[in-house]
Amino acid sequence: MAAEFRYVVPHKFSGITVQQSILDCFPFRETETLLAMLDYSSLKVNLQPAKLEDLLTVNDELCYRLNNYHEPEVNTDWHLLWEGDEIIAVHKPANLPVSRTTRNIYNTLVQLVRRESDWPDAHLLHRLDLETSGIVLLAKTKEWASKWQPKLSSLMAEKTYHAIVYGNPKWDSTVLECELSTRADSPIRCQMHVCDSGQKGKASKTSFKVLQTFEGYSLIECQLLTGRKHQIRAHLAHLGHPIVGDKIYAHDGQYYLKRIENQLTEQDENMIQTNHHLLSAYKVQLQLEEGVEPITVMDENFSATWQTFVSKCRL
Repeated sequence: MAAEFRYVVPHKFSGITVQQSILDCFPFRETETLLAMLDYSSLKVNLQPAKLEDLLTVNDELCYRLNNYHEPEVNTDWHLLWEGDEIIAVHKPANLPVSRTTRNIYNTLVQLVRRESDWPDAHLLHRLDLETSGIVLLAKTKEWASKWQPKLSSLMAEKTYHAIVYGNPKWDSTVLECELSTRADSPIRCQMHVCDSGQKGKASKTSFKVLQTFEGYSLIECQLLTGRKHQIRAHLAHLGHPIVGDKIYAHDGQYYLKRIENQLTEQDENMIQTNHHLLSAYKVQLQLEEGVEPITVMDENFSATWQTFVSKCRL
């Protein structure tokens, strides 16, 4: 496919050439291959024709097109959930990165919104993991992003997730409050653990409520009362009910380690059950003005995920 790229030059690219800036965006591509894909007539800086040797400065807008461009397939089925004067809330499907990765640059949530909406300068206000679906907030412009990002904790007055987990909890609702940290003896460096006595970590707190159960699986509502890395996933695993499809926190992390080594078998895939963990950002309350009733934004897409999962279990 022909893919068009447009971005504003950050400080780290200031003073380098157009060619080097493009090459730096694609570290896994050979220089000759990438330049062969480049449509030279599409090169523009600040909407004016440009050359590879031209130097870039901060806030220049660089545009170019690559022909025969391919990158790993992702789920591009995003859609608008709510629009305010300065902020929008969108549905991010699972397995769509919110921003550029080493492999995915063209089809990311922020690039899709910029290309397919009325907001070509949209900026992310926060992030979700690649496999997590649900609500993501973006500012319509860079200026409004600068306004709202410092206020994000007060803007998102309440954050609620839904998760499908293994097992049926003995409790209808519970609150887990503990400290979370990585562990030096863990083979998975990014894995978060509830701290043992005497171990220091970061305070975390989540409220859980059982919504539905079905033959060894449960739909859980999770309200974040703090915002730590992998908080919900680590908390549910500690409670004995890891999220279905979670390769880090379910099955002792063995499938995460096997995937890194490219050793996942078809039997392993059947045990994992899904190609992404079943966690979704379901609801957020937005406090746009102090003293004004918060706006509630909900993403109902995950209810279909639960129904589909239950139907598969019945087969």
